[in-house]
Amino acid sequence: MMVLWIILGVIVLVVLMVIGMYNTLVQMRVAFQNAWSQIDVQLKRRHDLIPNLVETAKGYMSHERGTLESVTKARQMAVDATTIKDKLAAENVLTSTLRSLMAVAENYPNLKADQTMLRLQEELTTTENKIGFARQYYNDEVGRYNTAIQVFPNSIIAAQFAFKPAEFFQLDDVAERKAPQVKF
Repeated sequence: MMVLWIILGVIVLVVLMVIGMYNTLVQMRVAFQNAWSQIDVQLKRRHDLIPNLVETAKGYMSHERGTLESVTKARQMAVDATTIKDKLAAENVLTSTLRSLMAVAENYPNLKADQTMLRLQEELTTTENKIGFARQYYNDEVGRYNTAIQVFPNSIIAAQFAFKPAEFFQLDDVAERKAPQVKF
């Protein structure tokens, strides 16, 4: 009889451990998904600022149509992206085209002095900083989650319940690893 109680106790303990590990993995997955949502909020703000930036620059940079169109096209690609992988790629392209716009804008002194452009530049800089912090937080959460699903015994539970590794938000192009210079 005593052996039966011990076996039952061990089974209950194992079940409780499995439930605890599963719940921890779910909480970690929700945390990194929430972190991605925070990035998404800042990217939306960035996407909303870009048309105003382009419209303001348009008046001064009429013969730079290609640059303005590439920024608009990159923004639309970023807005239309649905998966995290597509968003990462589209945001990398958008960052690059914004960098080009800012570099070209340097050649227009009147544009650099325009109050609307200065305000938009400040908002864009603030947004870029928030995006940077949100990316860092997301990557921290992804790192914790990915580690949790790979360590033993969590890896057994993760495999049984189809917990998949999450992708880090990283820049693929070495040139994009540099901070964008936004000066007017």
